Amino acid sequence: MNKHTEPHFERSALITIDTQNDFTLDNAPVYVSGTKEVIPNMVRLLAIYRTHQWPIIHVVRLYLSDGSNAELCRREVIETGTQIVAPESDGAELVQELKPDKAVRLNSSELLSGNFQTIGLNEFIMYKSRWGAFYQTGLETFLSELNINTLIFTGCNFPNCPRSSIYEASERDYRIVLVKDAMSKLYKEGESEIRNIGVALLTTKQLEQNLSNS
Repeated sequence: MNKHTEPHFERSALITIDTQNDFTLDNAPVYVSGTKEVIPNMVRLLAIYRTHQWPIIHVVRLYLSDGSNAELCRREVIETGTQIVAPESDGAELVQELKPDKAVRLNSSELLSGNFQTIGLNEFIMYKSRWGAFYQTGLETFLSELNINTLIFTGCNFPNCPRSSIYEASERDYRIVLVKDAMSKLYKEGESEIRNIGVALLTTKQLEQNLSNS
């Protein structure tokens, strides 16, 4: 890290990526191994951000039944009847442990319209239509309005959506932290690659210590 990449934790937002039932639960249609195991660390970080009323943004996928808003590589399987994070389905929901209130459910129509759903004090859900959280979304404007310059990434399946979102964030000059033990499918070469673009890699415990000093 240097003076241009060092995180400003007092101006940070905690981002969770795609930690939804259809990617996380046993026997889910697109189960991502290792995600269940990192959820306890995500919960620890969410508790800190909620206590301090710092911004939290849960980024989710929603695939329409005709597959029209899915990536090309997934479109055919949805067209032929497989339901994956379908709007209003239980599979599309955030895993229960991440919710500020167990009664919270995704408002699919609001999210698909590009709006941010408020689910708690300074806590939001947003929808992305592709791998990256910035692609054709209002995320950059939303973060600017909150005066955020540092993003803390946690969640599901590093090689796909988290990595894409991290590169997009880097292109927009955000200071970036990846929480190593709060992200599934992270691998050594991936760690090296994102460290080379100025991303700080911390454990949950290390981040907790940094946040306590902010």
